[in-house]
Amino acid sequence: MADSKKKILIVEDEKKISQVIQVNLMMAGYACDVAADGEMGLQMALRGDYDLILLDLMLPKRDGFSVCREVRKTLDTPIIMVTAKEELDDKIMGLEIGADDYVTKPFSVKLLLARIKANIRRYSGEVVENVTPVAADEDKIVIRALEIDNKNFRVTKNGKEIELSNKEYELLYFLASHAGEVFEREELLVKVWGYEGFYGGMRTVDVTMSRLRAKIEDTPAEPEYIITKRSKGYYIPKE
Repeated sequence: MADSKKKILIVEDEKKISQVIQVNLMMAGYACDVAADGEMGLQMALRGDYDLILLDLMLPKRDGFSVCREVRKTLDTPIIMVTAKEELDDKIMGLEIGADDYVTKPFSVKLLLARIKANIRRYSGEVVENVTPVAADEDKIVIRALEIDNKNFRVTKNGKEIELSNKEYELLYFLASHAGEVFEREELLVKVWGYEGFYGGMRTVDVTMSRLRAKIEDTPAEPEYIITKRSKGYYIPKE
């Protein structure tokens, strides 16, 4: 059973779908609120203390993309985007504007619950099972002009703080704490995201990596910090 204190906001305009999701989440031990349109969903998200937001893409008054953008201006609450569309571009765009994950309708309740649990666990600071523990002396990692302060969850470059999402930070810290090791996307998906066999997950890694590089690299197309080893994976070189 999930922790009864965990609270989820469901933003879904199709009443039958929202009812099915709400019933199953409550049976799993979660507390739930439901918003039937994007404007209501945004207002509730900003004033509520939620552990996760389940956000439909196609909504009246304000679509899911708009809601996600506005929420991300002030909150880092995990967002799972729900879409009936199969187009990959919609999923990629959702990830690029700050969504943490996505599911495509129709989806199984079991899959949805697994995604919700994994995202809440990561957000609450629980250690993902497959992540290798980092030694205490690596609370601060310095790579040339880049400094990662894991005690305060801050990243600076040349003394200037860089704003990263939870997932971007986790990805950077994992690679930095394993400098010199090359990781395939499949490995990163398991070790950083906590997923195994996640359909479409390889693209999730690439999108997050692209966002991260855009923030830490002087020239993202010619990265100096996170390097791609052709046909092998990603790595941060040892100094």
